[in-house]
Amino acid sequence: MDDVIIIGGSFAGLAAALQLGRARRKVTVLDTGLPRNRFAGHSHGVLGHDHKPPLDILAEARRQLARYPTIKLVSTRAESVSGAIDDFTVLTGDGESLAARRLILSYGVVDQMPAVPGYAESWGSSIVPCPYCDGFEVAGQHWGLVWSGPQSMNQVRLFHDWTDRLTVFADGHDITPDIRADLARRGIPVVDGRITEIASHGGRNATVKLDSAPDVAVDILFAHPRTKPSASLHESLGLATVNTPTGIALKVDERRETSMPGIYAAGDLANPGMPSVTTASWQGATAGISAQQSMLA
Repeated sequence: MDDVIIIGGSFAGLAAALQLGRARRKVTVLDTGLPRNRFAGHSHGVLGHDHKPPLDILAEARRQLARYPTIKLVSTRAESVSGAIDDFTVLTGDGESLAARRLILSYGVVDQMPAVPGYAESWGSSIVPCPYCDGFEVAGQHWGLVWSGPQSMNQVRLFHDWTDRLTVFADGHDITPDIRADLARRGIPVVDGRITEIASHGGRNATVKLDSAPDVAVDILFAHPRTKPSASLHESLGLATVNTPTGIALKVDERRETSMPGIYAAGDLANPGMPSVTTASWQGATAGISAQQSMLA
């Protein structure tokens, strides 16, 4: 029996495994090899790894974990989870049944791309979600923001630290008169109509095509599509969730423990705020340490 099975081996899962391995706890990490940020050319704001491709950072992390004999990395999917604290069972996609005293869920989320030609193809290059991740490289240039609801006004205020040239695309959303007045006061134009296509031109640049307005060219387009968990294990376990502006997240306490004793969660799956490699890593480390300390005699 393992001490901990970690489901999801990206930044949060590997950070949890590192802490547990250094505590000489027996750990198995199950991973499908499809991290959310695999579409990004570089990761930014990661101390010691700034401007490195995220897949390169993960590959190096796996190489470093190889020095810990109690950590096992397995390329497979967790199909089902059952049991309770000190006696969990995980059935893998390979048909293997694994047992563990604790579980850490870090299988992340997937972005639900709208059915707009060019959108999915531009994700991670011309279309990005996070100014902390990509803003510095395009600071002072013409940014576009696809409106997703009232929470988008927070992005407008945030973007001012990087650029004073911003265009908002309503994309069919009803932007209230008071918000439109605030945008006008800030000198930010609002383009009405629905987006019908995103035409990328290599690098960051893109042209936003609309059904009822002329095309608009931007140097970078920020958007926040809805997300969904990349697996449904939390549903079968009946874990509590919280609603966020873009989807659901698992509810956890300060130790990263979910509503079921013995199950912890970290990374985008349990992060209702702004996701990043840095936050995923510290959440994973916290989950790993909390799981280890919960097993002390």
